[in-house]
Amino acid sequence: MEIVKGILIVLHLVGFGAVFGSTLAQLSAVKEARARITPGIMHGAWLLLATGLLLVGTIYMGGGQPNNAKIGVKLVVLLVLIAIVLVGRKKQPVPAGFLGAIAGLSVVNVALAVLWH
Repeated sequence: MEIVKGILIVLHLVGFGAVFGSTLAQLSAVKEARARITPGIMHGAWLLLATGLLLVGTIYMGGGQPNNAKIGVKLVVLLVLIAIVLVGRKKQPVPAGFLGAIAGLSVVNVALAVLWH
């Protein structure tokens, strides 16, 4: 089970990297009014959701009890991020505020994971 958990954590980090990195890559396109929600942002957000849910499932399967408050807050932050991504997909070009919100929420989610014990 530890191998599965390790693989899920790696994939979760890959999802964060896809969201954050793809968002930062679009910031230079804001000035030229060419910024958009790329597939990397979209797929990374869904990967974060899927792997996060599976990681919580592995805790329950191992007989543990996750910090439900932390998981709930992280889920709300991620769902808001996904909502912004979905709304932003319809706007061409994407306003800088959308990209800032996506990058900021992804960092908030990582900070919650690392700092909330």
